Amino acid sequence: MTPPVVPHMLGQALAVAQARGLARLDAQLLLLHALGRPDSDRGWLLAHDGDKLPEEAARLFRQLSLRRAAGEPLAYLVGRKEFFGLQLQVDARVLVPRSDTETLVDWGLETLAAPGMPAGARVLDLGTGSGAIALALKATRPALDVTALDASTAALAVARGNADRLDLALQFIESSWLDNVSGHFHLIVSNPPYVAEGDAHLAALTDEPQSALTAGPDGLDDIRTIIAKAPAHLHAGGWLQLEHGYDQAAAVRELLVQRGFDQVQSRTDLAGVERCSGGCWPTESGPQQTAG
Repeated sequence: MTPPVVPHMLGQALAVAQARGLARLDAQLLLLHALGRPDSDRGWLLAHDGDKLPEEAARLFRQLSLRRAAGEPLAYLVGRKEFFGLQLQVDARVLVPRSDTETLVDWGLETLAAPGMPAGARVLDLGTGSGAIALALKATRPALDVTALDASTAALAVARGNADRLDLALQFIESSWLDNVSGHFHLIVSNPPYVAEGDAHLAALTDEPQSALTAGPDGLDDIRTIIAKAPAHLHAGGWLQLEHGYDQAAAVRELLVQRGFDQVQSRTDLAGVERCSGGCWPTESGPQQTAG
């Protein structure tokens, strides 16, 4: 028989969780989740730190705290993650969306707003996972014709669920990269796996799907595949934009130049790290231009 969880005051419960190694913010968000209150109620917790924590909420909070202390992502524990202003439901079938990836969305939106791009431009998100990138683009520019692709049936189920909850109309394709894709797009975006096999950082990511993280000895196998195949599905003047690792920008730019892309360049995230690289498929043959 499971022993009863001794109820604490809210402030005491937070202190116990922090003593287990949880960051204060994580402890607060988990406690709010256990109480059925929104994330925005952190101030309410401070004002009610002397309130008694109900036994059922105490039990759930203890379970969640132990799982978080063991390294399970906070987003999986609460079942959601905010990305580009959207509340996405996430679980172990998909990677947790990272704020770094908003750099790719910003760049894509900038590209789609350029002169010559149609309002209903066709966009393809490769390896969509939770649908974060595709949904952020569609939510910001509803006229876009957005297709979300993933090789994982389970991941596509998560993305479809998010699209339904947000009432955003996307097309979905189950495919290994571009194998089952037809037609041409004005923008192809992707946050593909880019971690090198054996990378030390993987030890902290064991709860997330490894197939969505690793890509060969140098982490570039999937990026090479995408760069090789994307031109067959880009309109002349269309763009390919890729997220990659903190130290991979130069290598990705070189792959893009070798494949024949023009205007090859990288974009930095809020930390100043070159987080995304891409290029434009030329409208006519000519010398490639690169920008670091």
